[in-house]
Amino acid sequence: MRILITGGAGFIGSHLADYLLGQGHRVTIIDDLSTGSMENIREAKENDCFRYCIDTIFDKPLLAELIDDAEIVFHLAAAVGVLNIVESPVRTIETNVGGSELVLEIAAKKKKRVLIASTSEVYGKSTKFPFSEEDDLVFGPTTKGRWSYACSKAIDEFLALAYHRERRLPVTIVRLFNTVGPRQTGRYGMVLPTFVKQALCGEPLTVFGDGEQSRCFTHVGDIVGGLVQCIACDAAVGQVFNLGNTEEVTMNALAGKVIAATQSSSTIKYVNYNEAYGEGFEDMQRRIPDIAKARSWFGYAPTQSLDDIIKSVVAYCRSSVEASTLQAAAAAD
Repeated sequence: MRILITGGAGFIGSHLADYLLGQGHRVTIIDDLSTGSMENIREAKENDCFRYCIDTIFDKPLLAELIDDAEIVFHLAAAVGVLNIVESPVRTIETNVGGSELVLEIAAKKKKRVLIASTSEVYGKSTKFPFSEEDDLVFGPTTKGRWSYACSKAIDEFLALAYHRERRLPVTIVRLFNTVGPRQTGRYGMVLPTFVKQALCGEPLTVFGDGEQSRCFTHVGDIVGGLVQCIACDAAVGQVFNLGNTEEVTMNALAGKVIAATQSSSTIKYVNYNEAYGEGFEDMQRRIPDIAKARSWFGYAPTQSLDDIIKSVVAYCRSSVEASTLQAAAAAD
């Protein structure tokens, strides 16, 4: 099949591209490299069935051409990372809402099969655990920019479902929960690669708040498998699904696991949220998915435990640190 991935040079998009190429599909990606990387698609570029466009999805003629040529569209292009969202709220809203609107508008003209990647952030400050797809969404006030990302992705969902109901667009929405693994960087506030890199360098692990906030981490390989299972399920059209893992861990416990896995002498340094993200920042205390619907509808079942995930991230970060050290030594010679 001919498949288009927006944001295909990003962390999740590049893994999805690799998987689909391995299945024999023809894959095209478009990415502006704002958070993606050419390094992520280095191996894919060697495949004759792979095509890449380094451009923005706001290039409407190009996007229309790419969607017209595709049979399936995975829309992953979005602003990502808490730090990125806090520092660039205008770009966050414009990218998420405007970009999704263009993809949906163009895809609807030819009734292309579309999967929209949303986020667990849409559950906001809800305290009903675990989060189920039919639960109410609870956001903070508009005066706190922290919630602009969640609201923008919720609008994406409303718009996608509106296109399905009114214009018969075959679209499905997936809400991704804390996806981690090789190729993810800590540059935009992603906690696990940040912890691992700090531990490998012998630096204190920076834990925000009291460290008792908890998350459920999912390996990118399990998420990619879920995305592919979902898009192949015709009955999933017009539906919303959680994709994640149910193994919950506090940030304090995660930091301890990373220190043990890296055999590091690092300690934990607690940082106030206001110091990290500015005054008035709000965070979710817990974020736990109910994945029963995805399991029932298309057999989604994560396979990698938290310990497995940490090992894979440690191995990747360690190889990256070693490669950087070798490059620095070569440059010095």
